[in-house]
Amino acid sequence: MTDARLRRGRGSLAVSFFVQGVTFALLVTRIPAIQDRYGISDALLPAFLAAVPVLAGVASVTTEKVVARVGPVVVLRWAQPFVLLALLAVGAGTELWEAAVALGLFGIAVGALDASMNMLGVSLQRAYGRSIMLGFHASYSLGGIVGASLAWAGAHWHLSLFTSYLPVVVVLVPLALVGSRWYAAGGDAPGAEEGGEKGSGGIAFKLLLPLCLVMTFAYIGDSTVANWSAKYLQDVLHSSEELATVPYNAYMVTTLLGRAVGDFGVRRLGAAAVVRGGAVLAALGFGLVAVAPGAWAGIAAFTLLGLGLSVLVPQTFAAAGRLFPGNSDAAVARLNVFNYVGFLVGSPLVGALGDAWSYRGAMLVPMVLVLVTVVYATSFGSRAARYGGGHERPRTVDVG
Repeated sequence: MTDARLRRGRGSLAVSFFVQGVTFALLVTRIPAIQDRYGISDALLPAFLAAVPVLAGVASVTTEKVVARVGPVVVLRWAQPFVLLALLAVGAGTELWEAAVALGLFGIAVGALDASMNMLGVSLQRAYGRSIMLGFHASYSLGGIVGASLAWAGAHWHLSLFTSYLPVVVVLVPLALVGSRWYAAGGDAPGAEEGGEKGSGGIAFKLLLPLCLVMTFAYIGDSTVANWSAKYLQDVLHSSEELATVPYNAYMVTTLLGRAVGDFGVRRLGAAAVVRGGAVLAALGFGLVAVAPGAWAGIAAFTLLGLGLSVLVPQTFAAAGRLFPGNSDAAVARLNVFNYVGFLVGSPLVGALGDAWSYRGAMLVPMVLVLVTVVYATSFGSRAARYGGGHERPRTVDVG
């Protein structure tokens, strides 16, 4: 039955998001160990780290062309195991060129994976006729928490990168391959497409631009927390080294909580209202970080940030799908590039401002950028309806 197919597709896609959350966390939380293993200098490290999102952005654009021929299901089915094997390769080499090749392959595979994963999420949400996209990203956040915990265990027990990564890859590759049997594109269901046949119609960048800006600003905020929360707490708020690890963990937990309940909020209040609320909460969090008098106040502020930022990225992908219902795969692929733009801009921007001015003042920049999202909130609601997205309503299924 179609309903059962979509339910299985939703569950298997949630597993895919979870697996990717684990994988990415295992990479980014072990960057110091990767640097030590390959002897990457501090001067060279930014180039290695920047190469990953740059290649991912290129792969995301290329994925738009590939899925037009084979569909996002096929791309995701093979991209996910490739990402896991690339992660294992990162932990297996010893030479600098091996690190460059492994990280490059990881970046290319992640770009294809992120794009195809979110294409399927948008497609399934359209088939359901109601918000389910935040639930997929909640699975990603849960995977990130699990991955960070596994990374901590590997570091605590002084395991090599390969020894730390191998059991995870051995478990997750078969899980991803088996789960991929039930991937489903919602557009395959009768009545799931609206506003034209799949692939028809162009992508008007003028209409997509507000969502691209929101995606960029959201990832500037996210990368600020990921890269600077520990340093901020230790150097600015004078916490201990152990306490400095708490803000990002708290941020990840509240991101998970925000996404876990976010779909319910979208169904009750609408996407635009949820995005406005999330942007205001995130801006308030950054403002409180900037004026925090001590470590625990800073931790509370970073915790608030997680709730605010949690809704922005999933709803931006969903809005792209509503805005271009006949060509949502292409819209998602192009929008996904700005994920990496935000990641590339955020960390160096805050670091440069912190060194030249102050880290307290630097936190005001992502605050202002995230707050600008409020101006573009209509792109998540009324404008989507105007250009063919309509209001979400049950169509193909009505299941949990």
